[in-house]
Amino acid sequence: MPSLEARGHSKRYGAFEALSNLNLRIEGSKCVGYLGPNGAGKTTTPKLYTDMIRASEGEAIINGASVHENKRKALERCGALIESPEIYPSFTPREALSMIAEIRGVPHSKITKRIDESLRMVKMEDWTNKKVGKFSKGMKQRVNIAAALLSEPDVILLDEPTMGLDPRGMAEVRDIVRSLKIQGRLIFMSSHLLNEVSEVCDEVALVDHGKLVVYDTIDSVTAKFSGNRGEETVEVGFSRPIDNGIIVGNISSLPSVIAVEKLDSKHLHIRFSGDNANQERLLADLVGMKIGINSFRLSSSALEESYLKLIKDTV
Repeated sequence: MPSLEARGHSKRYGAFEALSNLNLRIEGSKCVGYLGPNGAGKTTTPKLYTDMIRASEGEAIINGASVHENKRKALERCGALIESPEIYPSFTPREALSMIAEIRGVPHSKITKRIDESLRMVKMEDWTNKKVGKFSKGMKQRVNIAAALLSEPDVILLDEPTMGLDPRGMAEVRDIVRSLKIQGRLIFMSSHLLNEVSEVCDEVALVDHGKLVVYDTIDSVTAKFSGNRGEETVEVGFSRPIDNGIIVGNISSLPSVIAVEKLDSKHLHIRFSGDNANQERLLADLVGMKIGINSFRLSSSALEESYLKLIKDTV
């Protein structure tokens, strides 16, 4: 089972404490969103995990191995994309990944196969031998993620992987993260985009002023800290425009539904009372109505409300 742990992790730059006594243990195949305001310690943490910088105190442990004491063992099954490294524009993805595979110590007999597999996972196989200099920023980011996959990692560290991308590029990267999660990998993803975390993550760890504020499932965090105790809001998407009569007459009358808000012709916000069982029942009822539902997820508004409350409480 993949695992990632910080034990008493602290990092100081003179009088400034970027990270303060971080204790965090994550296990299993999942995606954990690492949230916090600018300067909270979000980028410091993955740099400590990969030994790019040394901790002032404490240790990082990946799959049971200490990064400081046994870096090779700790990082052999770990892939990382920290900040946004540039690729030589005259290189092709194959050339760039070949160089990285050499640096990572991938056996020569496996390099070609690993490159092909990594590019396939990020849907860049048709661009293998094109010059990177002509790629969009989103395409370059997909190559960067492919580089993180060369070692066949079961732990993947992503530092704001969609930063600076256009909406299409962001959607493509999120799809990649979802696909990695269902392959039995542990993804630790720092982000400042709450809707992104709501869409792709199972759990959330929130840091502020270098300290861990909360670590739990998204459902638990929103249930504990959002203003609407015992209530949740889901965003529901449809494959075709929704009829107002269906909204008022059918969806509003479903058990546990409190309010229905039409966002546009194909999207609704549905606020309902109860727990996960009620959420499952609501989804089943909507599917049973055969009205073309094609997406169903917790609204980021609940996570945003929790985030703002927790950050405010630490100021």
